[in-house]
Amino acid sequence: MKVESFGPEMCTATDASQSLTFGNSTAAKSPPIAVEDGERDGEELLVPPLNFAMVDNGVFRSGFPDSANFGFLKSLELRSIICLCPEPYPEANNEFLKANGIKLFQFGIDGSKEPFVNIPEETIREALKVLLDVRNHPLLIHCKRGKHRTGCLVGCLRRLQRWCLSSVFDEYQRFAAAKARVTDQRFIELFDISGLKHLPISFSCLKR
Repeated sequence: MKVESFGPEMCTATDASQSLTFGNSTAAKSPPIAVEDGERDGEELLVPPLNFAMVDNGVFRSGFPDSANFGFLKSLELRSIICLCPEPYPEANNEFLKANGIKLFQFGIDGSKEPFVNIPEETIREALKVLLDVRNHPLLIHCKRGKHRTGCLVGCLRRLQRWCLSSVFDEYQRFAAAKARVTDQRFIELFDISGLKHLPISFSCLKR
């Protein structure tokens, strides 16, 4: 892991509105809404990264953000970013993090395609520890497109939140779409959460 410092059974998954909704009530505050060009004169256009969504209170997910997304990310008042790509973080992104006091936690996971997919369990475990620490919130998780590596990390979080597997897989498949991988879903299903059960999930809107 590279760290840089700058400055009971649940069968409902996140809906398309990008906030967690249970029944008729919204359980998590919705993120800022991107506005159309020209909709608000004189105001900055907020453009979310590819596949952006709210995961839980203070936790978001997306594809790799670029400079067009910096205004939107700033509006989230992030404290941390978990990057699941092994490549060096772009200089422009590093400058943005430094200017806004955002800490980068980088867990390099290779993005190889099937059948040569290797999701390292210990890396996901270390990323989960960062994710579960509310001192790092608000936090954004991202990989290249916000599908496979991000989906595996979020899926393992859902296991800790005691979601049933059908809902975990439904959420994974909604983001991965036609590129859903059986190997990813198998990894999520077999991931050993026993060593993490002692860690609190105090931020969760599922908490009773």
